[in-house]
Amino acid sequence: MDDGRARSVRPLTLTLVALLIAGIAAIGIGAPKASAEGEHYVVATDITFAPFEFQDDDGQYVGIDMDLIRAIAADQGFTVDIKPLGFDAALQAVQANQVDAVIAGMSITDERKKVFDFSDPYFESGVQMAVLDSDDDISSYEDLRGKRVAVKNGTEGAAFAESIKDEYGFTTVYFADSASMYDEVRTGNSEAIFDDYPVLNYGIAQGNGFKTVTPKEAGANYGFAVNKGQNPELITMFNTGLKNLQESGRYDEIVETYLGAGAANADNSFFGLLKSTFPLLMLGLKMTMILTVVSILIALALGVFFGLLRVSRSIWLRAIGAAYVDIFRGTPLLVQAFFIYFGIPAAMGFQMSAMTAGIITLSLNAGAYMTEIVRGGIQSVDKGQMEAARSLGIGYLPTMRKVILPQAVRTMIPSYINQFVITLKDTSILSVIGIAELTQTGRIIIARNFQSFNMWLIIGIIYFIVIMALTKLSDRVETRLVK
Repeated sequence: MDDGRARSVRPLTLTLVALLIAGIAAIGIGAPKASAEGEHYVVATDITFAPFEFQDDDGQYVGIDMDLIRAIAADQGFTVDIKPLGFDAALQAVQANQVDAVIAGMSITDERKKVFDFSDPYFESGVQMAVLDSDDDISSYEDLRGKRVAVKNGTEGAAFAESIKDEYGFTTVYFADSASMYDEVRTGNSEAIFDDYPVLNYGIAQGNGFKTVTPKEAGANYGFAVNKGQNPELITMFNTGLKNLQESGRYDEIVETYLGAGAANADNSFFGLLKSTFPLLMLGLKMTMILTVVSILIALALGVFFGLLRVSRSIWLRAIGAAYVDIFRGTPLLVQAFFIYFGIPAAMGFQMSAMTAGIITLSLNAGAYMTEIVRGGIQSVDKGQMEAARSLGIGYLPTMRKVILPQAVRTMIPSYINQFVITLKDTSILSVIGIAELTQTGRIIIARNFQSFNMWLIIGIIYFIVIMALTKLSDRVETRLVK
């Protein structure tokens, strides 16, 4: 009987959650879109795609695409704000009108033309196959029969691999970023990769340990894109600016800067990487801690509120609390992040910053678990405490506030700290909406130096130190409360 009533009030719970999202989002709604004159635009990209877009040692977004869009903006008299979202998220952000355009080494295809409006091509690409430089067994497509090949989502290399895999008898495995694709081959789980030739050769020049074994295949062209029917003036200005840069020779200078350079001479040892990347990693850690602390404080308030509903004497209030918990514990955090950042703004017609969406996502998700912690803590207090207080004429809420909750808090402290740690680790999922927390910062660094093992070791050590410090703090707080 109760379960049926709980389901009947879930629309009310969804309404309350929607109001909460709208309230928090109000602080993160961006300024209105640029005017028709195009004075300022927000452009999404994927900064794990060197040499077209990546982050340098100073934390600046550089590469062929980055230099090109800035040069065109200067030529045409508008300004741009670069949003590093990752390739898949960047495309979704354009479709949801969260950003104005995307430039991310994006191939112009007939399928994409149905969804996006493209500029004139700004780079003629192509595909090559590569294997580890120590691999002498694979030198052609025929050698791939029965083997696995790694590709990156949405790339020209992936499309080419799919077009020939039946003919040559290999299987493909997909990855969201280039670093993971290359690591797949390093670990021996796949034998080869297909990648855009400028990206592949740039990585080889940086010492990524691969070699090309096939000639370049003819491929598609890269284009700058906006949502279908949106910002036509931006496409016009991009095309005009591109033509001006090509005629002046500035375009060739930009390309030569990144494709004509030799291998880097950076110190890629453990301590060399730690020294050179430490400032960026600390910025990533700072973002991780801000997301965690703000979200866990909001989640605590949500947990107390819905936790009290869960132990309420009213079946309707208990059902609302149960519905909230079921919804946010029963759906993946990744889905929640996409829904809140892309789905809700697109449906309601407003913009939301990635930071705001991240905090809302973590808060609502952690709040569901906090609710159960609060419920469990309250129910761990002997029922006689409530009965004794009520027999003295003390009201339900005063009894809960002054008698039950103070005792319940002692049992909840370890679970609170545990949830804090879980939320801290969950921040890594928010990289899918472009938040450069610690894990995403590591991916960005790896995208330019290809030192996966040492970088993940450094990041793992940082997480370990932070989490161990939180655990020790929890132990001390718990000991003091017990005394």
